[in-house]
Amino acid sequence: MELRSRLLPNLAGDPDIFGRFAERFARYMGTANFLLYMTIFVVVWIALNVIGLFGLKWDPYPFILLNLFFSTQASYAAPLILLAQNRQDDRDRVQIEQDRSRNERNLADTEYLTREVAALRITLREVATRDFVRSELRSLLEELISISDDDADPGREPRNPATQALKTVPAKSTTNP
Repeated sequence: MELRSRLLPNLAGDPDIFGRFAERFARYMGTANFLLYMTIFVVVWIALNVIGLFGLKWDPYPFILLNLFFSTQASYAAPLILLAQNRQDDRDRVQIEQDRSRNERNLADTEYLTREVAALRITLREVATRDFVRSELRSLLEELISISDDDADPGREPRNPATQALKTVPAKSTTNP
């Protein structure tokens, strides 16, 4: 094995260079341009060999040389296409793993935020609202006014400023502060 590695040069170098070449080659072979150029090549080849333009007939009727070219092309194209597919599968595998990881993080974040929102809702149920505080203050103010009015003369209008303030404050506010 060591002898073989010394006798044969290392042509691989950077494996990505050959992989990128294989991908470009496979991509090009799947295009309409490739099929068009190949069709033109075959038609010209057959026409030149059947007509014998300029007396040239290098590949007579069964077109064995053309068949050999196609076989050689297929023998090189198949492994290059497989290499390109393998590289694409590797990229897809990495992308799927990244997507799975991102989805797990998003799920964990969503569950955390759901727990936090639930905790806030529970906490807010125990907090007094603005309307509750206003109604409690209003009832205390009415009690103070009634106590103050009971102490005053029953025949005259109360002069208590709190009574005047209570008359100007609306009973229930529907607007937010």
